[in-house]
Amino acid sequence: MNIQKEAFGVTKSDKPVTKYILSNDNGMEVHILDYGAIITSIIVPDKDGNLDDIALGYDSIAEYEDNGPSYGAFIGRNSNRIQNASFELNGTVYNLDKNDGNNNLHGGYTGYHKMMYEATTLQDDTSVSIELSRLSPHMEQGFPGNLEVKVIYSLTNDNQLIIKYHAVSDQDTVVNLTNHSYFNLSGHNAGSVLDHKVWIKSDSFTPTDDNLIPTGEIADVTNTPMDFRQLKTLGKDINADYPPLKIAGGYDHNYVLNKETSGIERIAQLIDDKSGRVMDVYTDLPGMQLYSGNFMPTEKGKVGATYQKRYGVCFETQYYPNNINQPSFPSSVLRAGEEFNSTTIYKFS
Repeated sequence: MNIQKEAFGVTKSDKPVTKYILSNDNGMEVHILDYGAIITSIIVPDKDGNLDDIALGYDSIAEYEDNGPSYGAFIGRNSNRIQNASFELNGTVYNLDKNDGNNNLHGGYTGYHKMMYEATTLQDDTSVSIELSRLSPHMEQGFPGNLEVKVIYSLTNDNQLIIKYHAVSDQDTVVNLTNHSYFNLSGHNAGSVLDHKVWIKSDSFTPTDDNLIPTGEIADVTNTPMDFRQLKTLGKDINADYPPLKIAGGYDHNYVLNKETSGIERIAQLIDDKSGRVMDVYTDLPGMQLYSGNFMPTEKGKVGATYQKRYGVCFETQYYPNNINQPSFPSSVLRAGEEFNSTTIYKFS
């Protein structure tokens, strides 16, 4: 196992960016920037041992500073949507960026994937890791509290990418962190992911209104196109005449995970029969957004690739969207002085 680093250009504000390359003994690599704590590449073997990069992304820091689709992004202080870009906490109303119609999405215009991080590399007998940390100051993005936040990416020899999130605030605040990698197990430049098979350990999801804000209802997936309790291709039902899919233009929904404990459990799987690659997803969080890339622009990606709608799929572990305004949902409020700790694992085989 090894950690290397190389220069990855300079930001618009003249900050030099470093790319860290974590590698294990199987040839698997994960590339991560200290700008945005962004995952730029995940290189894994297929059934014949051939290596390919299965994470969508860009070649340059200038493209990552724009990054409309949030390729590989570390999302915070709040992932997903907050209705009307506002919430009330302890009697005070906080107003956020309206960067998704009337709503706040992924923290607003200055998301955590647009920040520079302090980087520390770590290595032991079982993994190589990079820890990326910063202080998110009080009222950054409109959220209360000085939040010390860090994300640790670790690569193990059994091809696990482990993401650990940690945060502490000096005031009550909202913390809902996720990773926004787009996966294509045939290779980032292989085209549509609609033939990939998906399994999700979930009996229900949170339907949304026309602005993709959960209504508060918990809906059973039985006998609907939302049911992934048995492996099926992502494209099988994606164009069904079913209101939640029509509203979102495909899958862009929070699944209520069938968690048996509050610990880390396997909750989803992605399979590509062509390459033989399998990705298992583990988390300790209560929800996961399945996003089928419905709003992906047609644009240039890495190494001359052209990306289009549904060329990648996201598995975003999370607290339910808009939970801060929906008292019946599990809460992402972090109390002053308490520690937020969460783990998500993407395991490749």
